[in-house]
Amino acid sequence: MLERRKFFKTAGMAAAGVIASRHPLAAQIATRSAPDDDTNLHYVSDSIEAQLSASAPAFLSLNIDGLGKGRRGANLLEPLGPMSGYVASSSRSGSTLRVEYRSNLAGAHTRPMWTVECSGNKIVLSSEWNADVEPAPFSFQFNLNQAHSTVLALFRHDSLLALPALVHVPGQGSMRLTANVPSLGLTYDSNRSDETAVLTIPGATFAFQRVAYTLEATAIYPNLPGIGGDARFDPFRRGWLDVLQLNPTLHALANNTASDSCAFCYYEYADIAALSPPLVEGLTALAIVRQTLDRMLAGGAAYGMPAVPDHPTATSDTYPSMVIAAANCVRNGGSDEWLMANYEGIRGWTESMLASDSNGNGLIKYCVSGDSGIWPDGDPPFRPSNWWDTIGFGYEDAYGNALAYRALRNMAMMAKRAGKSDDSTRYLAAAQKLREAYFKCFFDPDTGVMGGWRSQDGQLHDFYFLFVSGIAIHYGLIEKTQANSIMDKLLAKMRDVGYTNFHLGLPGNLITVALPDCVDKRGKGRFGCGVRPDNSDGFQNYENGGATGAFAFFTLAALYDLNRKEEADKILFAMLDEYGKNGFSQRAPDGLSTDWRRWDGTPKGYEGLLTDDYYAMLAVPLRQSEIAWESSYRPATNLT
Repeated sequence: MLERRKFFKTAGMAAAGVIASRHPLAAQIATRSAPDDDTNLHYVSDSIEAQLSASAPAFLSLNIDGLGKGRRGANLLEPLGPMSGYVASSSRSGSTLRVEYRSNLAGAHTRPMWTVECSGNKIVLSSEWNADVEPAPFSFQFNLNQAHSTVLALFRHDSLLALPALVHVPGQGSMRLTANVPSLGLTYDSNRSDETAVLTIPGATFAFQRVAYTLEATAIYPNLPGIGGDARFDPFRRGWLDVLQLNPTLHALANNTASDSCAFCYYEYADIAALSPPLVEGLTALAIVRQTLDRMLAGGAAYGMPAVPDHPTATSDTYPSMVIAAANCVRNGGSDEWLMANYEGIRGWTESMLASDSNGNGLIKYCVSGDSGIWPDGDPPFRPSNWWDTIGFGYEDAYGNALAYRALRNMAMMAKRAGKSDDSTRYLAAAQKLREAYFKCFFDPDTGVMGGWRSQDGQLHDFYFLFVSGIAIHYGLIEKTQANSIMDKLLAKMRDVGYTNFHLGLPGNLITVALPDCVDKRGKGRFGCGVRPDNSDGFQNYENGGATGAFAFFTLAALYDLNRKEEADKILFAMLDEYGKNGFSQRAPDGLSTDWRRWDGTPKGYEGLLTDDYYAMLAVPLRQSEIAWESSYRPATNLT
C-alpha cells in the first residue's frame, strides 16, 4: 500500500505541472498564463462540454450528457493545482477542437507531447515520446462533492487499473475509456477527507512512443421496451449504473468511491450488474462484482463482517447478500469455471448462515438479542443485525431472513451446476423450512403488516417497516391475498401519517422507533434516537423514518408484482424526476447530504452519495418488461 501511494503521489506531481525531464534547464522553465475561460480552448457538443488548460495538458472543467441531448450537469473536476510547463495551441475543423501541448523546453515545430481532440461524443488524448522531455501523465481530479464520479474497471496484480475502463458520472452518463496500447495501466485513488478521486493515465514512453486514449460519452442501461421516446425515463437511462461505485483503495464496490465497502450491499450491485449490457468491449459489470467477491473469498473484510470490531458475528444479511451476488455472477456471467474454483468458499458462507439457527425452527439468527433496552448511551459498542444499523434489529430478523430465503435457493442452483446434487437438495429443503416459518414469526396481527424482528425474548418489533413487507412479498414469502391486504394497510398508514413527498423516496418506517429500540444515541436525535420518552424528536432523522431512495425498490416491486401499477407509478416517477436533478447526492451548507432527508426535505445524510439510493432503478425493468425474476427465489405458485 505504501509503495502504491508513493507511486500515486509522484504521478500526481507530474500531472500538476512538474515535467519529468532529463533536460538541464528543467528547473528554469518559463511559463505563460492564459485565462481559464479561453474560448479557443472551450468545446461544447450535445454530449460534452469541456474547458482545457492553456498551460498544461489538463481539463479545467468537464461534464457530459450520455444521451447526447445537450443537458449540462455539474463540472466533474477540480484543478490539480498550479499547472505550467507547456504551451497550448488550438485549431478547429468543423465540429472538432484540436489542442496541442508542447513543452516550453522544446521548439515550436516539435511534435506535441499531448494532443486533445474533442468531437461529437468523443475525446481523444494522444501522447508522443520526446527523447529530451518525458511527457507528464494526464490526470483527472474528480470533485466528488460536485459529481460523484467513479471509474469501473478491473485491478491488475500491481494495483493499477486495467484497460478498458468506464468513467461513470451519476446523473450524467458514462465515458468508455479505451487505448491503442491496452497493456498500459492506470493509477486511481480516492480521498474521503477531501472528497476527491484522481485517475491518472500515462503518457508515451520509449517502449510505446505514441499512445492514444479515447473517451466516448454514452449511456449504458438495459434495452427495455417503451422507454426510448419517453423523457420520463431519461434519468433511468443516464443513471442506471449509479449504484456501482468502485473504491480504489479497497479494490471493491462500495457505498461510494471514497467510502466503505459493505458486504450486505453486494446483492444490490449484482442485481443491477446482471441486467447491464457490457460496459465496454471486454468489460462487464458482473466482472467488477466478481472482483469484489474474490476479495472476500481471499479473506478480505468489509462492513458487516465479524472482522469489523462492532460486529460480533456477520450480520444476518451479509452472507445472504454475498451468496446472491455470487449466483448472479454464475447465472448471468458465464462463470461456471469461477464457480468450481470458489464453490467451497461460497458454500462456507451458506453454511455459516445456516449454523446461526440455534433453535432449529428454520430461521437464521443474529448473536445480539434485539431485546428492547439493550442499547447503551453514546456510540454503540456493537451494531444490529442488518443494513439498518441504527435500529435495534436482532435475533430473528425479517429482512435478513427474506434475503436468506433467496440465497438458499440461489445456493441450490449453484450446487446443481457444480454437480453437488446432495447439497442442492439440502439447500432447497432449508429454503422451504424457512418459508414455512417466516409468516408465522413475523406477521403482526395487531397491525396487519410484517414486523421488523422478533427478539430473543419473543417480542415482535413492528414500526410499519415498508421495506420488510415489500421484500417478503417480492421474494415470494407471502401469498397474494395476504400480500394485498398488507399493502393496503401500509399505504393507508402512509396516508394517515401524511407522507406524500415521493420524490424524496420512502421512509423505512412510518412511525417512530421506540427509544429502547434505538441504537445510536449520539447527537440528540441526529441518528434517530431523540431524548423525549416517545422519541418523537428522533423521528424522520436518518434511519428512523428518514426519507431515502434506499430500499424503496422493495415497496415498488411489491406493488408491481401485485399489478398495482398506478400506486407504484406515483412513487417511481417522482423518484425518477429527483434522480434527474441529482437530488439524492447533494450537500447542504451544513455539510449534511440528501441521501437521507426529513419529510420536508431537510438533509440528514452524510455519505454525499449512497449507492443504495439507486437500487430503486431496478423497478424500471420490472415495470417495463415484467421480467421473469429468477426462479431461484420466486416460487412458481407465488402471486399467480
